Amino acid sequence: MKSKSIDEFYEDISGDSSSETSSLLPKDIQKEIGHFNVFSIKELYERLKEKSFMPYNRRAYYKISLIRGKNRVEYADRVIDIEHYALLFATPKIPYNYVPVDVEQSGHFCVFTAEFLTKDKTGVELEKLPIFQADAYPVFQLTEENVNAIDLIFNKIHQEINSDYVYKYDLIRNYVAELIHIGQKLQPVTGLYSKHNSAARVSSLFAELLERQFPIESPRQRLELKSAKDFATRLSIHVNHLNKVLKENTGKTTTELISDRLVHEAKILLKETDWNISEISYSLGFEELAHFSNFFKKQTTLSPVSFRV
Repeated sequence: MKSKSIDEFYEDISGDSSSETSSLLPKDIQKEIGHFNVFSIKELYERLKEKSFMPYNRRAYYKISLIRGKNRVEYADRVIDIEHYALLFATPKIPYNYVPVDVEQSGHFCVFTAEFLTKDKTGVELEKLPIFQADAYPVFQLTEENVNAIDLIFNKIHQEINSDYVYKYDLIRNYVAELIHIGQKLQPVTGLYSKHNSAARVSSLFAELLERQFPIESPRQRLELKSAKDFATRLSIHVNHLNKVLKENTGKTTTELISDRLVHEAKILLKETDWNISEISYSLGFEELAHFSNFFKKQTTLSPVSFRV
C-alpha cells in the first residue's frame, strides 16, 4: 500500500483538472513552509458524492476533521461508527478511510504536511504527540460545547487563509496546534470501536507497520523500523509484551516475523533488480554488507551472490 501524496489528493478532488486544482490551492502558499489547506466537508461532499469517496489508504500528510453526520471510519484494524459529531485525527503512519452513511454531511477538515508544523515553527513535535501515535485512538466524541469551540477555530482558519495578512500562516499554525491540544484533552470513543481485543489490535498494527515499509522501490529508500525494539517503541509498548502477543497470535517471535519479511524482500530485489548487493543491503537496513550476507545465508543457506545466479 503506497502513501497518497498531497498532489494526488488534489487530483482526486479536482477530477484531474489542472485549472480546478489551481483554484483549490491556498493563496500565497510557499513550498518552503510546507503545505496547508482547509475545506468545507459539505462543499467537498457535493463535489465528490458521485465518486468513490476517500479510498482506504495511507496519506503522506496529516489531517484533522470536524465531522457532522453519520459516518463509518475505518482506521488500521478498527471500525468506528459516528452518529453525530466527531473530531478525527489522521496520520501518515496509519491507513484510514471514512465513508458517509447519510447525505447530511458537514463540518471542516484541514490537511497539512509535517514541514508546515515543524517544532521550530510551533514548539509542537508531531511525531511525539500521543494523538498521532500508531496505537492512538483517532476519533473523539464531542459535546455541543466542543463542537462550537472547534467550529469557531476552523472558521478562523477559513477566514485567515483567504486573507492578505502577511503572517497568516503563522497564525494558522497556532490554530492547528490548538485543535491538536483540544483533541488530546478529549476522551476517546472507546465504546464505539469494533471488538478487537488488545492483543489482536497489537498484532494487526505490527503487521501494518511492517508491511507498509515495502516494497523497496529505490536503492535510496531505507527501512525505518528494523528491530523488535523499533516496533515496540512505535507502538508504545514494551518489547517483551510485543513478543508475547505475536508469539501467541502467530507462533513466531517479533524478530522471526521481521526476518521472514526481510528475506522475502531481499529475494525479490536480488532476482528482479540490477542493484548491487551493497545497495540492497543498505535499503534493507543493514549497516554492513557482511551483516546482510550472514543474515541471508542463515535464512536461506545461500549467499546473496549464489541466490542471484
